[in-house]
Amino acid sequence: MAVGTAAIAAVIFAGTDVDDLIILTLLFLSARATGAPRVRDIVIGQYAGIAALVAVSLGAAAGLLAVPDRWIGLIGLVPLALGVWTLIRPEHEEAPTAIRGWWAVAALTVANGADNLAVYIPVFRTIGPAQSALTIAVFAVLVGLWLALASWLGGHRRVVDLVERSGRWLVPAVFIAVGVAVIIRSGLLG
Repeated sequence: MAVGTAAIAAVIFAGTDVDDLIILTLLFLSARATGAPRVRDIVIGQYAGIAALVAVSLGAAAGLLAVPDRWIGLIGLVPLALGVWTLIRPEHEEAPTAIRGWWAVAALTVANGADNLAVYIPVFRTIGPAQSALTIAVFAVLVGLWLALASWLGGHRRVVDLVERSGRWLVPAVFIAVGVAVIIRSGLLG
């Protein structure tokens, strides 16, 4: 039973956090190119953001949080605004200075987490305390794996070359796409 729970938790994490892998890769690229955000801020922020999403999901699953699903889409405004700001800022400004500090990385993770909430809440509602604890432990291990993979991708020459050629619009495009996707998936506009 524990192996099955761990496998399901791994699939859930991977399915809901593929977009985080892209964002983390971009953050590691930015850290290497500009020094911001710092690597430790990326690590702390990602863990804090995922922990916040898990905590909200556990609270909602327990019936402690009564927020209509469509209002969760408002958090999509955070990456959308970051993307638009990064795209329209003057050419001579360094990129992307909007993400500084662990709290900014955590906010970006949470803002990108509507799909996490949509999946985690029903999962935590249907499994017991022991399975929930195991699921959270698997998530914690996989956050570390995601960070390591994103750091490696962010140092890979082809990825670095791609971002150097297209980084002026690639980073904002990813943030804008994440924001729009969160807003649309939440049903906020419907």
